[in-house]
Amino acid sequence: MPYAHITGWGMVVPEKVLTNDDLSQMVETNDEWIRSRTGICERHVAGEGETSASLAVEASLRALKVAKLKPTELDLIIVSTSTPEHLFPATACLVQDQIGATKAGAFDLLAACTGFIFAVNMAAQSIRSGAITNALVIGSETLSRFVDWGDRNTCILFGDGAGAFVLQADEEPGGVLSAVMHSDGSGGDLLVIPAGGSKHPTSAATIEEGLHYIRMDGREVFRFATRVMARATKETLESAGLTLEDVDLVIPHQANKRIIEAAARGLKLPIERFMINLDRYGNTSTASIPIATVEAIENNRLNAGDKVVFVGFGAGLTWGALVAEWTGPLPSERRVYPGWYRFWARIRSLLLRVVRLIEGILWGRHS
Repeated sequence: MPYAHITGWGMVVPEKVLTNDDLSQMVETNDEWIRSRTGICERHVAGEGETSASLAVEASLRALKVAKLKPTELDLIIVSTSTPEHLFPATACLVQDQIGATKAGAFDLLAACTGFIFAVNMAAQSIRSGAITNALVIGSETLSRFVDWGDRNTCILFGDGAGAFVLQADEEPGGVLSAVMHSDGSGGDLLVIPAGGSKHPTSAATIEEGLHYIRMDGREVFRFATRVMARATKETLESAGLTLEDVDLVIPHQANKRIIEAAARGLKLPIERFMINLDRYGNTSTASIPIATVEAIENNRLNAGDKVVFVGFGAGLTWGALVAEWTGPLPSERRVYPGWYRFWARIRSLLLRVVRLIEGILWGRHS
Protein backbone atom coordinates (compact mmCIF):
# COMPACT_ATOMS: atom_id res chain seq x y z
CA MET A 1 0.00 0.00 0.00
CA PRO A 2 1.53 3.38 -1.00
CA TYR A 3 2.00 6.21 1.47
CA ALA A 4 0.71 9.74 0.81
CA HIS A 5 3.59 12.20 1.18
CA ILE A 6 3.29 15.98 1.20
CA THR A 7 5.93 16.88 -1.38
CA GLY A 8 5.12 20.45 -2.40
CA TRP A 9 3.75 23.61 -0.83
CA GLY A 10 3.00 27.16 -1.84
CA MET A 11 1.13 30.23 -0.63
CA VAL A 12 0.07 33.64 -1.88
CA VAL A 13 -1.71 36.61 -0.33
CA PRO A 14 -3.02 39.80 -1.94
CA GLU A 15 -0.68 42.78 -1.97
CA LYS A 16 -3.11 45.13 -0.22
CA VAL A 17 -2.72 45.22 3.57
CA LEU A 18 -5.44 46.42 5.94
CA THR A 19 -4.09 47.29 9.39
CA ASN A 20 -5.98 47.65 12.65
CA ASP A 21 -5.45 51.39 12.43
CA ASP A 22 -7.03 51.35 8.97
CA LEU A 23 -10.05 49.57 10.41
CA SER A 24 -10.36 52.13 13.17
CA GLN A 25 -11.12 54.67 10.44
CA MET A 26 -13.98 52.49 9.17
CA VAL A 27 -15.65 51.19 12.32
CA GLU A 28 -15.62 51.90 16.04
CA THR A 29 -12.56 49.96 17.15
CA ASN A 30 -8.86 50.42 17.81
CA ASP A 31 -5.59 48.55 17.53
CA GLU A 32 -5.33 47.65 21.22
CA TRP A 33 -8.89 46.29 21.34
CA ILE A 34 -8.32 44.04 18.32
CA ARG A 35 -4.88 42.81 19.41
CA SER A 36 -5.98 41.97 22.95
CA ARG A 37 -9.00 39.96 21.81
CA THR A 38 -7.66 38.25 18.71
CA GLY A 39 -3.90 38.71 18.35
CA ILE A 40 -4.41 40.13 14.86
CA CYS A 41 -2.49 43.21 13.72
CA GLU A 42 -3.22 43.25 10.00
CA ARG A 43 -4.74 41.23 7.19
CA HIS A 44 -4.47 41.07 3.38
CA VAL A 45 -7.47 42.02 1.26
CA ALA A 46 -8.12 41.00 -2.34
CA GLY A 47 -8.04 43.79 -4.88
CA GLU A 48 -9.77 44.16 -8.22
CA GLY A 49 -9.15 41.10 -10.37
CA GLU A 50 -8.07 38.92 -7.45
CA THR A 51 -10.43 36.03 -6.77
CA SER A 52 -10.42 32.70 -4.99
CA ALA A 53 -9.49 31.01 -8.27
CA SER A 54 -6.68 33.40 -9.18
CA LEU A 55 -5.12 33.09 -5.73
CA ALA A 56 -5.50 29.30 -5.88
CA VAL A 57 -3.71 29.15 -9.23
CA GLU A 58 -0.72 31.12 -7.95
CA ALA A 59 -0.39 29.00 -4.79
CA SER A 60 -0.72 25.82 -6.87
CA LEU A 61 2.04 26.73 -9.31
CA ARG A 62 4.39 27.44 -6.41
CA ALA A 63 3.56 24.10 -4.77
CA LEU A 64 4.08 22.21 -8.03
CA LYS A 65 7.46 23.88 -8.51
CA VAL A 66 8.59 22.74 -5.05
CA ALA A 67 7.39 19.19 -5.77
CA LYS A 68 9.00 19.24 -9.25
CA LEU A 69 5.73 17.90 -10.58
CA LYS A 70 4.16 18.78 -13.91
CA PRO A 71 0.49 19.86 -13.84
CA THR A 72 -0.17 17.21 -16.49
CA GLU A 73 0.85 14.55 -13.95
CA LEU A 74 -1.89 15.47 -11.49
CA ASP A 75 -4.73 12.98 -11.04
CA LEU A 76 -6.88 15.01 -8.65
CA ILE A 77 -7.42 18.64 -7.64
CA ILE A 78 -9.44 19.57 -4.55
CA VAL A 79 -10.15 23.19 -3.72
CA SER A 80 -11.35 23.77 -0.17
CA THR A 81 -13.13 27.12 -0.02
CA SER A 82 -16.02 28.91 1.63
CA THR A 83 -15.86 31.66 -0.99
CA PRO A 84 -15.97 29.85 -4.34
CA GLU A 85 -15.78 31.67 -7.64
CA HIS A 86 -19.37 30.59 -8.38
CA LEU A 87 -21.96 28.24 -6.90
CA PHE A 88 -21.05 26.21 -9.97
CA PRO A 89 -18.85 25.38 -11.77
CA ALA A 90 -16.41 24.27 -9.10
CA THR A 91 -13.49 26.61 -8.50
CA ALA A 92 -11.27 23.51 -8.77
CA CYS A 93 -12.32 23.09 -12.41
CA LEU A 94 -11.24 26.67 -13.15
CA VAL A 95 -7.88 25.96 -11.50
CA GLN A 96 -7.52 22.73 -13.50
CA ASP A 97 -8.03 24.64 -16.73
CA GLN A 98 -5.71 27.52 -15.86
CA ILE A 99 -2.73 25.39 -14.79
CA GLY A 100 -3.10 22.84 -17.59
CA ALA A 101 -3.81 19.77 -15.47
CA THR A 102 -5.20 17.92 -18.47
CA LYS A 103 -5.96 14.55 -16.83
CA ALA A 104 -7.02 15.67 -13.34
CA GLY A 105 -10.46 15.29 -11.87
CA ALA A 106 -11.44 18.38 -9.90
CA PHE A 107 -14.00 19.30 -7.27
CA ASP A 108 -14.62 21.75 -4.43
CA LEU A 109 -14.97 20.79 -0.77
CA LEU A 110 -16.93 22.94 1.66
CA ALA A 111 -16.25 22.38 5.35
CA ALA A 112 -15.49 26.01 6.25
CA CYS A 113 -12.24 26.59 8.13
CA THR A 114 -11.72 22.84 8.70
CA GLY A 115 -11.94 22.19 4.98
CA PHE A 116 -8.24 22.01 4.23
CA ILE A 117 -7.75 19.20 6.76
CA PHE A 118 -10.72 17.33 5.29
CA ALA A 119 -9.40 17.84 1.74
CA VAL A 120 -5.87 16.66 2.56
CA ASN A 121 -7.35 13.57 4.19
CA MET A 122 -9.54 12.87 1.13
CA ALA A 123 -6.54 13.16 -1.19
CA ALA A 124 -4.35 11.03 1.09
CA GLN A 125 -6.98 8.28 1.28
CA SER A 126 -7.30 8.28 -2.51
CA ILE A 127 -3.55 7.79 -2.77
CA ARG A 128 -3.45 5.13 -0.04
CA SER A 129 -6.18 3.18 -1.84
CA GLY A 130 -4.11 3.09 -5.01
CA ALA A 131 -6.75 4.99 -6.99
CA ILE A 132 -4.45 7.93 -7.79
CA THR A 133 -0.78 8.85 -7.61
CA ASN A 134 -0.60 12.66 -7.48
CA ALA A 135 -2.99 15.17 -5.93
CA LEU A 136 -3.16 18.93 -5.47
CA VAL A 137 -5.05 20.29 -2.45
CA ILE A 138 -5.74 24.02 -2.21
CA GLY A 139 -7.29 26.24 0.43
CA SER A 140 -8.30 29.58 -1.07
CA GLU A 141 -10.44 32.38 0.30
CA THR A 142 -11.59 35.92 -0.46
CA LEU A 143 -13.58 36.39 2.73
CA SER A 144 -13.27 40.17 2.52
CA ARG A 145 -16.00 40.05 -0.14
CA PHE A 146 -18.43 38.67 2.46
CA VAL A 147 -17.55 40.85 5.43
CA ASP A 148 -19.83 43.58 6.77
CA TRP A 149 -17.31 46.36 7.27
CA GLY A 150 -19.70 48.02 9.70
CA ASP A 151 -19.71 45.02 12.07
CA ARG A 152 -16.68 45.35 14.32
CA ASN A 153 -17.14 41.85 15.72
CA THR A 154 -16.47 40.17 12.37
CA CYS A 155 -14.71 42.64 10.07
CA ILE A 156 -11.61 42.63 12.28
CA LEU A 157 -11.11 38.88 11.92
CA PHE A 158 -10.90 37.84 8.31
CA GLY A 159 -8.29 38.09 5.57
CA ASP A 160 -7.72 36.72 2.08
CA GLY A 161 -5.14 34.28 0.75
CA ALA A 162 -4.43 30.83 -0.62
CA GLY A 163 -2.19 27.89 0.20
CA ALA A 164 -1.60 24.58 -1.55
CA PHE A 165 -0.08 21.14 -0.92
CA VAL A 166 1.02 18.53 -3.44
CA LEU A 167 0.54 14.95 -2.26
CA GLN A 168 2.29 12.05 -3.98
CA ALA A 169 2.35 8.28 -3.62
CA ASP A 170 5.57 6.61 -2.49
CA GLU A 171 6.47 3.24 -0.99
CA GLU A 172 8.67 4.86 1.67
CA PRO A 173 6.81 5.05 5.02
CA GLY A 174 5.78 8.55 6.12
CA GLY A 175 3.50 11.32 4.94
CA VAL A 176 -0.08 11.47 6.22
CA LEU A 177 -0.33 9.04 9.14
CA SER A 178 -3.82 9.63 10.51
CA ALA A 179 -6.75 12.06 10.40
CA VAL A 180 -10.06 12.59 12.16
CA MET A 181 -13.05 14.53 10.85
CA HIS A 182 -16.13 15.58 12.85
CA SER A 183 -19.25 17.68 12.45
CA ASP A 184 -22.23 18.94 14.46
CA GLY A 185 -24.91 20.60 12.34
CA SER A 186 -26.88 21.63 15.41
CA GLY A 187 -24.46 24.56 15.63
CA GLY A 188 -24.85 25.54 12.01
CA ASP A 189 -26.42 28.87 12.90
CA LEU A 190 -23.44 30.02 14.98
CA LEU A 191 -21.32 30.96 11.96
CA VAL A 192 -23.19 31.46 8.73
CA ILE A 193 -23.83 33.49 5.58
CA PRO A 194 -27.64 33.29 5.63
CA ALA A 195 -28.50 34.10 2.00
CA GLY A 196 -27.24 33.21 -1.46
CA GLY A 197 -28.17 29.54 -1.35
CA SER A 198 -31.39 27.71 -2.19
CA LYS A 199 -33.09 28.58 1.11
CA HIS A 200 -32.74 32.33 0.66
CA PRO A 201 -31.88 33.04 -2.99
CA THR A 202 -30.45 36.45 -3.73
CA SER A 203 -33.13 39.12 -3.87
CA ALA A 204 -33.53 42.81 -3.18
CA ALA A 205 -34.81 41.89 0.29
CA THR A 206 -31.84 39.68 1.22
CA ILE A 207 -29.42 42.36 0.07
CA GLU A 208 -31.26 45.08 1.99
CA GLU A 209 -31.23 42.95 5.15
CA GLY A 210 -27.49 42.25 4.83
CA LEU A 211 -27.99 38.49 4.66
CA HIS A 212 -25.01 37.98 2.36
CA TYR A 213 -22.52 38.93 5.05
CA ILE A 214 -20.82 36.68 7.61
CA ARG A 215 -22.79 36.39 10.86
CA MET A 216 -21.17 34.88 13.91
CA ASP A 217 -21.96 34.21 17.54
CA GLY A 218 -18.41 34.85 18.67
CA ARG A 219 -18.86 33.70 22.26
CA GLU A 220 -20.34 30.33 21.32
CA VAL A 221 -17.78 29.72 18.57
CA PHE A 222 -14.98 30.49 21.01
CA ARG A 223 -16.34 28.00 23.55
CA PHE A 224 -16.77 25.35 20.88
CA ALA A 225 -13.26 25.85 19.50
CA THR A 226 -11.54 25.64 22.87
CA ARG A 227 -13.32 22.33 23.54
CA VAL A 228 -12.51 20.54 20.29
CA MET A 229 -8.96 21.63 19.37
CA ALA A 230 -7.16 19.63 22.05
CA ARG A 231 -9.61 16.73 21.79
CA ALA A 232 -9.10 16.31 18.02
CA THR A 233 -5.32 16.52 18.38
CA LYS A 234 -5.25 13.73 20.96
CA GLU A 235 -7.63 11.62 18.88
CA THR A 236 -5.56 11.71 15.69
CA LEU A 237 -2.33 11.03 17.59
CA GLU A 238 -3.87 8.01 19.28
CA SER A 239 -5.05 6.74 15.89
CA ALA A 240 -1.50 7.06 14.55
CA GLY A 241 0.00 5.34 17.60
CA LEU A 242 1.82 8.49 18.66
CA THR A 243 1.91 10.63 21.79
CA LEU A 244 2.23 14.36 22.37
CA GLU A 245 5.92 13.84 23.10
CA ASP A 246 6.36 12.70 19.48
CA VAL A 247 5.00 15.97 18.08
CA ASP A 248 7.54 18.51 16.86
CA LEU A 249 5.08 21.18 15.74
CA VAL A 250 1.36 21.90 15.89
CA ILE A 251 -0.04 24.07 13.09
CA PRO A 252 -3.55 25.13 14.11
CA HIS A 253 -6.20 27.01 12.21
CA GLN A 254 -5.31 30.67 12.65
CA ALA A 255 -8.57 32.10 13.98
CA ASN A 256 -7.76 33.66 17.32
CA LYS A 257 -4.61 33.66 19.43
CA ARG A 258 -6.56 33.07 22.63
CA ILE A 259 -8.09 29.91 21.14
CA ILE A 260 -4.62 28.61 20.23
CA GLU A 261 -3.36 29.40 23.72
CA ALA A 262 -6.33 27.52 25.20
CA ALA A 263 -5.49 24.51 23.02
CA ALA A 264 -1.88 24.62 24.22
CA ARG A 265 -3.05 24.62 27.83
CA GLY A 266 -5.45 21.74 27.12
CA LEU A 267 -2.63 19.70 25.61
CA LYS A 268 -0.13 20.81 28.29
CA LEU A 269 2.27 21.89 25.53
CA PRO A 270 4.36 25.06 25.50
CA ILE A 271 3.02 27.70 23.12
CA GLU A 272 6.42 27.59 21.37
CA ARG A 273 5.40 24.22 19.89
CA PHE A 274 2.60 25.97 17.98
CA MET A 275 3.01 27.86 14.70
CA ILE A 276 1.24 31.21 14.96
CA ASN A 277 1.18 33.84 12.20
CA LEU A 278 -2.37 35.23 12.40
CA ASP A 279 -0.99 38.58 13.55
CA ARG A 280 -0.08 39.32 9.91
CA TYR A 281 -2.86 37.52 8.05
CA GLY A 282 -5.92 37.29 10.27
CA ASN A 283 -8.31 34.38 9.78
CA THR A 284 -7.92 33.17 6.18
CA SER A 285 -10.19 30.18 6.82
CA THR A 286 -9.18 27.17 4.68
CA ALA A 287 -5.99 28.92 3.61
CA SER A 288 -4.68 29.50 7.13
CA ILE A 289 -3.07 26.09 7.74
CA PRO A 290 -1.17 25.85 4.43
CA ILE A 291 -0.05 29.50 4.70
CA ALA A 292 1.25 28.85 8.22
CA THR A 293 2.93 25.65 7.03
CA VAL A 294 4.84 27.45 4.27
CA GLU A 295 6.08 30.04 6.76
CA ALA A 296 7.06 27.31 9.24
CA ILE A 297 9.22 25.71 6.55
CA GLU A 298 10.77 29.04 5.56
CA ASN A 299 11.62 29.70 9.22
CA ASN A 300 13.13 26.21 9.71
CA ARG A 301 10.43 25.26 12.20
CA LEU A 302 9.33 22.27 10.09
CA ASN A 303 11.94 19.90 8.65
CA ALA A 304 12.17 16.43 7.14
CA GLY A 305 11.43 13.75 9.72
CA ASP A 306 9.34 16.00 11.96
CA LYS A 307 5.92 14.93 13.18
CA VAL A 308 3.41 17.72 12.58
CA VAL A 309 -0.24 18.04 13.61
CA PHE A 310 -2.72 20.16 11.67
CA VAL A 311 -5.86 20.95 13.67
CA GLY A 312 -8.82 23.20 12.97
CA PHE A 313 -12.48 24.04 13.46
CA GLY A 314 -15.08 25.97 11.55
CA ALA A 315 -18.65 26.64 10.57
CA GLY A 316 -20.88 23.65 10.19
CA LEU A 317 -19.92 23.06 12.91
CA THR A 318 -16.85 21.11 11.77
CA TRP A 319 -13.56 20.18 13.35
CA GLY A 320 -10.71 17.80 12.70
CA ALA A 321 -7.01 17.06 12.92
CA LEU A 322 -4.34 15.34 10.87
CA VAL A 323 -0.87 14.10 11.78
CA ALA A 324 1.89 13.67 9.22
CA GLU A 325 5.54 12.78 9.11
CA TRP A 326 7.09 15.58 7.10
CA THR A 327 9.29 14.34 4.26
CA GLY A 328 9.40 17.06 1.63
CA PRO A 329 9.90 16.62 -2.13
CA LEU A 330 10.56 13.15 -3.51
CA PRO A 331 14.08 12.70 -4.94
CA SER A 332 14.22 14.07 -8.49
CA GLU A 333 16.88 15.70 -10.63
CA ARG A 334 14.51 17.26 -13.13
CA ARG A 335 13.42 20.86 -13.24
CA VAL A 336 9.81 21.80 -13.72
CA TYR A 337 8.51 25.18 -14.80
CA PRO A 338 4.77 25.20 -14.00
CA GLY A 339 4.46 28.76 -15.30
CA TRP A 340 5.06 27.47 -18.82
CA TYR A 341 2.20 25.05 -18.39
CA ARG A 342 0.01 27.97 -17.42
CA PHE A 343 0.93 29.72 -20.69
CA TRP A 344 0.12 26.66 -22.77
CA ALA A 345 -3.00 26.06 -20.71
CA ARG A 346 -4.38 29.40 -21.85
CA ILE A 347 -3.80 28.46 -25.48
CA ARG A 348 -5.34 25.02 -24.95
CA SER A 349 -8.37 26.53 -23.23
CA LEU A 350 -8.87 28.98 -26.08
CA LEU A 351 -8.60 26.22 -28.68
CA LEU A 352 -11.14 24.06 -26.86
CA ARG A 353 -13.57 26.99 -26.81
CA VAL A 354 -13.08 27.46 -30.55
CA VAL A 355 -13.67 23.75 -31.14
CA ARG A 356 -16.92 23.90 -29.17
CA LEU A 357 -17.98 26.96 -31.15
CA ILE A 358 -17.34 25.20 -34.46
CA GLU A 359 -19.12 22.07 -33.22
CA GLY A 360 -22.09 24.21 -32.24
CA ILE A 361 -22.23 25.77 -35.70
CA LEU A 362 -21.94 22.40 -37.46
CA TRP A 363 -24.49 20.65 -35.26
CA GLY A 364 -26.76 23.64 -35.55
CA ARG A 365 -27.01 23.11 -39.27
CA HIS A 366 -28.46 19.64 -38.70
CA SER A 367 -30.84 20.49 -35.88
